[in-house]
Amino acid sequence: MDQIDRLSTEIRPPEPGTTALVTGANSGIGFAVARQLLDHGVVVWVGSRDLSKGERAASQLGSAVHVVQLDVTDSSSVAAAVERIAKLDILVNNAGVNSGGEDVTTTSIDQLRTAYETNVFGLISVTQGFLPALKRSAHPRIVNVSSGTGSLTWNSGPNPQFDWERAQGGGLAYRSSKTAVNAVTLLTAQALGNTFKVNALAPGLRRTNLIAGMTVGGDPAEAASGVVRLALLPDDGPTGSLWSWDGTRAPW
Repeated sequence: MDQIDRLSTEIRPPEPGTTALVTGANSGIGFAVARQLLDHGVVVWVGSRDLSKGERAASQLGSAVHVVQLDVTDSSSVAAAVERIAKLDILVNNAGVNSGGEDVTTTSIDQLRTAYETNVFGLISVTQGFLPALKRSAHPRIVNVSSGTGSLTWNSGPNPQFDWERAQGGGLAYRSSKTAVNAVTLLTAQALGNTFKVNALAPGLRRTNLIAGMTVGGDPAEAASGVVRLALLPDDGPTGSLWSWDGTRAPW
């Protein structure tokens, strides 16, 4: 859609009462996104599958924080969250899983199903549920946290995002689910028109709970800054694109 190569550093200062929901916000990138949105004066809902973990995160974030139990794979949980959050301007679809498995010879259907249930179907379920509230916003924004490993361009040739030669064919469940997230982002942007700003972010490798015990990767706060830039895009900002955390366009 929009063909710019780098995001402007300009953000749209949020109006008083601007409200955001961040799924999977009890830790990692989601937690850092919540903190940074709060710093910009946004009212934040921390979405957490485990309510106690969400409440613990909220206690660390301070004021202007609300907590909602939200399991993106559970339609009743999504419906309850929609009932509770009547006003919404920004939706950050951050919740995600890495269900394991490697290439097509070793990855089970259950591992694929688990990845898609959260990363794709859950993302769509939450987006659909909150569309009525977002349509009432003057500046609706949707940010889908994707992955550079889902880029078909980068998967088919050397790239700066990951070890291409070592990764060939691996990570089938996770990486293909993020390719699907990229497609969903583009098609959602096309369906909703230019009033909405719908974009995906490739956050880069971060120290999160995505893989148990993972200690490598950069600071989640660095990736969160890229999410926040997309969440607070000015009205003439781009839509329907995949962006790297540093604000450069990433290829589909």
